Amino acid sequence: MGAPDTAIKSTVVETIGLEAVPQSQQNTPWFRYMFIQIAISANAGNFLIPALAVLKGNLSFLAAVIATSLGAIFGFVFVSLLSYPGSVYGIPAQYAIRTMLGVKGARYLSSPIRSITSLYWFSVQTIGGTYVLQQLLVRLTGKEYPFLIFSVPLSILMVVLAIIGFEAVKRATTYFLPLLLLGEGTMLYLYFTTNEASRSLFTLPVNESHGSIGMMIFFASLAFVQYVSGVSASADMTRYAKTPKQGAVGLFLGNTFGFFITAILGCASAYLYQDSNPYVSSSSITDSPLFLTIITLTAIISMLSINLSNAYTGGYSLLNTFSGLSRIQSAVIFGVSGVILSSVPTLVTHAEKFVSALGGLIIPISAVIVVDFIFIKKRRLSEESLLTLQEKGSLYRMPLLTVLGGSIIYFMIPDSYSPGFITFFAIGILYYLLAKKSN
Repeated sequence: MGAPDTAIKSTVVETIGLEAVPQSQQNTPWFRYMFIQIAISANAGNFLIPALAVLKGNLSFLAAVIATSLGAIFGFVFVSLLSYPGSVYGIPAQYAIRTMLGVKGARYLSSPIRSITSLYWFSVQTIGGTYVLQQLLVRLTGKEYPFLIFSVPLSILMVVLAIIGFEAVKRATTYFLPLLLLGEGTMLYLYFTTNEASRSLFTLPVNESHGSIGMMIFFASLAFVQYVSGVSASADMTRYAKTPKQGAVGLFLGNTFGFFITAILGCASAYLYQDSNPYVSSSSITDSPLFLTIITLTAIISMLSINLSNAYTGGYSLLNTFSGLSRIQSAVIFGVSGVILSSVPTLVTHAEKFVSALGGLIIPISAVIVVDFIFIKKRRLSEESLLTLQEKGSLYRMPLLTVLGGSIIYFMIPDSYSPGFITFFAIGILYYLLAKKSN
């Protein structure tokens, strides 16, 4: 391959790994980040908590939307602030976490956990999206197609785009966004205009009971916990931001607007049709080939969008653990694993309990890095901290012991008391006090 070919390839495929992104390439404006986050918001996994707030929490449509939105927005504040290591220093999130947990703590604890959970959610989203696609195609064509015909090509497409890198993620989600908004608008149109008066958002009772304050707080806390874990990956996305503020603001606005749409759709589906998946419920109330086609395409695109993010950030987490790899090699390994898992639904089902148990470590880690970066380091990594990134043997005992203590607390609290929310704030306060005392 000649020099011109190499130059062309380098502009197409992202090769920057753990090293800092050059300032000349930090040119992505805030609205592109907003587009990315809006595009990855409305998917089957994100509909679940708003829908459960109605189905299990007995909250009204309005109360469920407000409660889950407030909880999620609170989490997005931290996610946006933890994007600064990427936009200021040009480094990936898990690489920056080396300054908070030590090199060993980041490489052998937080990064493997992030890689495993990203891989799991990549597979779950692909499998869930494929099942929805199968059901919608049955409605459209009357025929049932084999699972692997869709799951394998779709997962390969998502992996290829993630391997190409941030530019592919940015362009794909920008192109997807108008189609996603069209699909979401179509679903809302169906919810508002269905001929059954008892099943239309136009007939929401004004004076109905909105449910208990306790349940609103509980589901707000669940939404917070679901999204605050994004603090361990948000810097991956903002390495190419024009300025730190543009990266953070873009993430926050995109996440907030995207979740608000997600909450409305999820709560409406649950309130009107007792179904947690708007793609399924909205398609069940129309026979229009046009509407069914739009909903089907929206379901596919939403799955592609969220899994682009899962594969892109998951590859960087893997790279932080196996630093001898290149970015492309780590992305390929992650991608091949994702394609295999997406082809075996039963394997992913059996892994559910194991991945759920990892929440007992994910939440304390999130609390420690939030407090360390925002309140201890004051959103800045010192020259001394940056020099420790290459120290192979560094291990910071205090944050790691705090994480382990948080894990014990997490598993001691009953699920009905939102252990993630309580653990996050208990460990955050504890770590702040310990860090201040040690300084």
